[in-house]
Amino acid sequence: MKKILVANRGEIAVRIIRTCRDMGLASAAVYSDCDRNALHVRLADEAYPIGPDQASESYLRIDKLIDAARTAGADAVHPGYGFLAENPEFAESCGKAGLVFIGPSPDAMATMGSKTGARQIAARAGVPVVPGTDEAFGPDADAARLREAAANIGYPLLVKAVAGGGGKGMRVVRGEAELAGAVQLARSEARSAFGDAAVYFERLLEKPRHIEVQLLGDRHGALTSFVERECSIQRRHQKLVEETPSPSVSASLRAELAKSAEAIGRAVGYTSAGTIEFLLDGSGRYYFLEMNTRLQVEHPVTEAVTGIDFVRAQIEIAQGAGLAEVNPGREPDRGFTGHAIECRIYAEDPEQGFLPSPGLITHLRAASGPGIRDEAGAAEGWVVPTSYDPLISKVVAWAPDRAGAIARMVRALGEYDVRGIKTTVGFCRWLLGTAAFRAGDFDTTTVDRRVDEFQQASGARDAEVEEIAAIAAALHAQRAAAKPSRPQRAARASDDLNANDDLNNDSLWGKQARLENLR
Repeated sequence: MKKILVANRGEIAVRIIRTCRDMGLASAAVYSDCDRNALHVRLADEAYPIGPDQASESYLRIDKLIDAARTAGADAVHPGYGFLAENPEFAESCGKAGLVFIGPSPDAMATMGSKTGARQIAARAGVPVVPGTDEAFGPDADAARLREAAANIGYPLLVKAVAGGGGKGMRVVRGEAELAGAVQLARSEARSAFGDAAVYFERLLEKPRHIEVQLLGDRHGALTSFVERECSIQRRHQKLVEETPSPSVSASLRAELAKSAEAIGRAVGYTSAGTIEFLLDGSGRYYFLEMNTRLQVEHPVTEAVTGIDFVRAQIEIAQGAGLAEVNPGREPDRGFTGHAIECRIYAEDPEQGFLPSPGLITHLRAASGPGIRDEAGAAEGWVVPTSYDPLISKVVAWAPDRAGAIARMVRALGEYDVRGIKTTVGFCRWLLGTAAFRAGDFDTTTVDRRVDEFQQASGARDAEVEEIAAIAAALHAQRAAAKPSRPQRAARASDDLNANDDLNNDSLWGKQARLENLR
């Protein structure tokens, strides 16, 4: 390979472009109208327009992406994640166009892309699956059959889209009276998001942990797994904080998860990077959830503790390298060192229910320092668009142990300064400071249950900001009214600080210090 077309945008496109440069490979970016000045466009060796803002007319257009690759003279295509990354038709189209698709085979993608099909493969491999239906219910499914299937599973249950993921096409049902409406809503959303209205049913596990295992397979039949990731901190099935290793997984459970993940990967002859996702219930039992046949958003935490560059590994495997050859000097294994945490920085307002916060980034100072890595897809002066996922950056902290990783992350988030838009920086910093997080006591419902606490803390902070501003304004007015001469000002500079009670009694300086801790 000499040149790779990056068929994506944002922070993952930036990441792939940087790895290409490390490897001495040229990179070609693509962009929609609103991404014309995006960071990934600036960093790539060349860039090609592919249409208007709507993803359906740009980043999801296979024909436009193939044309861009041909125009660029690319040898291969890296799909990143999201958009067409798990679309077997895209992988097949790349092959027909003479382009190497950097990812798994179309057959593996198609097989594991069906949630019901993936459940069957996991069960045949001897891996526990969440109780549910292996049957997919299309738009014409009989209502009586739906009620019967739901009753066999038991309530509460989930109606889930057979295709896709990310919480789309998913509804919770706590009784038969809710079933018909939930199925209708799930089908509508699934049809809109994935072009497939089929759904299936799955038992709802109350307050589970979300654990996933990274796989890496070569084209010679070798496959291995890596230490698990904890992904339970999420809101509406959108992950916010990930870490590795999981504080809830013992060494023996880690070995079981690895064995199960590898069994599923081998069952489909998996190549490249992929992830097996599990749910862990309150008693410590684990169940297969689904497989993501692509690179995961949270792969940097695994990189941080293993030293493996997964994007580079994907490229090298696509070129024919075996696992022993990827990342020269190191053979992939399950070993890991230290602890890593990732916080996703979304352009969202946690104080307003995580509503999107698009707009112009007027100032951006990223996190840095020992053990800190910033995976940014945005830059100062860029307008966050409304058309795509609002993720603008991922901050990763590594330390020898979990307490150290938390401390580094809290420090890094305190230094992260972005203006012009609202972000999840403050929420992540607050969450990492809670006793429950530090003790590893959380599950997939934690954020939704505790977001009110953050909003209350934010309200207290806002009130303190107003009080500080009022004190400063009063002091400024008092000094202006006195209007001492220039020599008098010089003589009284130190007296002003000592004579004014508002400055001496912690109401200003102390409040500012406490305010900094609430950021």
